[in-house]
Amino acid sequence: MKNFLLCLFFSLGVLLFSLTESQAQWQPDVRLTVDPNVSMTTHNNAWSIASSGSVVHVVWYDDRDLNYEIYYKRSTDGGLTWGTDTRLTNAVGDSWRPSIAVSGPMVHVVWTDVRGGGFGTVFYKRSTDEGLTWQADTALTNSPDALYPSVAVSGSLVHVVWRDFRDGNWRIYYKRSADGGASWSPDTRLTNGTVSSLDASVAVSDSVVHVVWQDLRDGNWEIYYKRSSDRGENWGTDTRLTTHSAVSDQTSIAVSGLLVHVVWRDDRDGNTEIYAKRSADGGLSWGADIRLTNNTAISRYPSIATSDSVVHVVWQDDRDGPNGEIYYKGSTDAGLSWEADTRLTNNVGGSDLPSVAVSGPVVHVVWRDNRDDLNWEVYYKRNPTGNITGITNIGSEFPEEFKIEQNYPNPFNPSTIIKYDLPAAGHVTLSVYDVLGREVQKLVNESQAAGRYKVEFTATGLASGVYLYRITVGSFVQTRKLLLLR
Repeated sequence: MKNFLLCLFFSLGVLLFSLTESQAQWQPDVRLTVDPNVSMTTHNNAWSIASSGSVVHVVWYDDRDLNYEIYYKRSTDGGLTWGTDTRLTNAVGDSWRPSIAVSGPMVHVVWTDVRGGGFGTVFYKRSTDEGLTWQADTALTNSPDALYPSVAVSGSLVHVVWRDFRDGNWRIYYKRSADGGASWSPDTRLTNGTVSSLDASVAVSDSVVHVVWQDLRDGNWEIYYKRSSDRGENWGTDTRLTTHSAVSDQTSIAVSGLLVHVVWRDDRDGNTEIYAKRSADGGLSWGADIRLTNNTAISRYPSIATSDSVVHVVWQDDRDGPNGEIYYKGSTDAGLSWEADTRLTNNVGGSDLPSVAVSGPVVHVVWRDNRDDLNWEVYYKRNPTGNITGITNIGSEFPEEFKIEQNYPNPFNPSTIIKYDLPAAGHVTLSVYDVLGREVQKLVNESQAAGRYKVEFTATGLASGVYLYRITVGSFVQTRKLLLLR
């Protein structure tokens, strides 16, 4: 028996180390579309990917049907395998640039459609069963010139923004549904300038709705921000986020509680770089601009997602030659500091227009790629632990000021003890996830005083396999693994 136990725990350690080393890395690219025509992800003010638990949803526009139509694909196991393509539109004119958002089983898609003439009309479609079936198309605008919609959702409240030419120049408009997309409010005009406002991006946290866009009112393109604190009923004043004589455009926004993050493309440095800005009080005040990239090539199309104090940004970068590649950068302290760039793609074709989503510890990225006979296809990549440079894994030391210990569930001990030292008071969250990103137990979610704590994770009822736990204290975030043996 003693030798058996020694072998068991030796095997456990080897397997755990192997899983840690392999799963902490970004996994290989996955080609999602295979057809001889063009498949395109959307502009970076919106998202082509959304995730909730282990279900990942992707939308794109595709001209396999002789005109562009909106297509959809989903994974029910956290991006490991994918279902078949689903055609969402069937119109005589082009349907293009979709945006997707998800809340539980409710999936919401908006796009621009030229079936009504003009530049296009904003249309909407929803699924109430995690993308298994889809309801009919709904036209959200009467204007024939409504483009580039972006959608965000919080529970049953769905928020949509777009640019609209009905007033003689491009302005930002907004619309909401309070019943999960069954019915919609009248259009609300968010900008009133005499020059163009373009390509709004929207994010929501509970009752606060956040919108950013690029605006020409100052003589050059600048980034502006606006918020509603009452679920889109009323809106505050415009806030100018950038102030310099160069071009700032291609903006994207993400929010987690009071932490609001904005990224954009900026050419103040003589070439276009990716910049970021954050608010720690729900958009009431803003910190300084932070330059995220620093190279002599073009960086563009940033997309951002956040969960708690961990922030994920992807973009297209030309530093590696004439074709663009997809790069990633992360922050574990709510955007105060940033890790080194990580190159996600490496192929002879171009890769651009990425979108990023996060669910639990799993990070998901899609983009368009023309490595396949110079035909644009949709590709996908995942990081199953959400690890970025600087987050260590099990078997490594925590920073001295934040020590943690644990043992492992096994046939003789069905629980594990997680200990941590809290050097100062803070809000602690500690949850256990399976490898698909599904939360299986929330162990801690409360403010705690400084001191030593011990938490028991009871594995009764859980299947054998690899699990992950993520602990967040203020700006400190850690993801680690444990192996459950039965």
